[in-house]
Amino acid sequence: MGAARGGWGRLSGRFRLAAAVAATSSALGPRAPVRGGAAAFPSTGRGYGSEAKEEEELRVRYLDEEHKGIVVLGLNRSHAKNALNKNLLKMMSKAVDALKSDKKVRTVIFRSEVPGIFCAGADLKERAKMHSSEVGSFVSKARATINEMANLPVPTIAAIDGTALGGGLELALACDIRVAASSAKMGLVETKLAIIPGAGGTQRLPRTIGISLAKELIFSARIVDGEEAKSIGLISHVVEQNEAGDAAYRRALALAREFLPQGPVAMRVAKLAIDQGMEVDLVTGLAIEEACYAQTIPTKDRIEGLLAFKEKRSPRYKGE
Repeated sequence: MGAARGGWGRLSGRFRLAAAVAATSSALGPRAPVRGGAAAFPSTGRGYGSEAKEEEELRVRYLDEEHKGIVVLGLNRSHAKNALNKNLLKMMSKAVDALKSDKKVRTVIFRSEVPGIFCAGADLKERAKMHSSEVGSFVSKARATINEMANLPVPTIAAIDGTALGGGLELALACDIRVAASSAKMGLVETKLAIIPGAGGTQRLPRTIGISLAKELIFSARIVDGEEAKSIGLISHVVEQNEAGDAAYRRALALAREFLPQGPVAMRVAKLAIDQGMEVDLVTGLAIEEACYAQTIPTKDRIEGLLAFKEKRSPRYKGE
């Protein structure tokens, strides 16, 4: 019986490893061209890149100059506190789909264009008009869209300069790194409405802060500020809010700039190795790491890194 269990463990480990290698190859291999590419977003030529139209509920900016490679997705439903409705989810899914296949993208920042709010969660006014049969499909769409965000192959940062409740916090939890202003408010408050988090909150929160504390926060529907969020490990960085109300975004931008000089292929497979490895046992995780490392060996960037080190200059990586 023990031998059989061990054999199954090795077999399932191979399945998981094969899936990880396939995912790695898919992440690095040829991709279908993005229709319109970066040019699809109008550029003003300013240092902060493209500016979306005022009425758009999701603003997509490809930044320029020293920020080149950073893309900012800005929630912009001021009248509804950036609440997630069908249209916004559709726009987010479309934007993420374009980003995941754009090799020029190095880091994605999710932020709010609305002062004092990150995202208030699901649009309850729209929800109230839904038939009960529609609710499940809407929540499934929200879950799928946030999963797509989590699966972006490049680093993602949530800049929380205001309130992030329910689905808004679930959106932030799907990012690799979270930065918040000390005045920001965060919480999974769904139990107050006699429902539960449905877009990943019951899974990502305990993976982030631990099972017991996650249960406590969800059971109580408690809201925490930036300082407490940092103390419990919900966010990576807390900053004092500034007069412009964008302190968390500025910190996120500084972090993203730290990522830019690194090898693009290495960044993608490092994220893949970590994400895949955290879901399996250590032995399988180490095998995933080995498979991911192997993807970097034949790259031109690896040779460029060695030459740059030898010649005592900054490397010029191309993502090849």
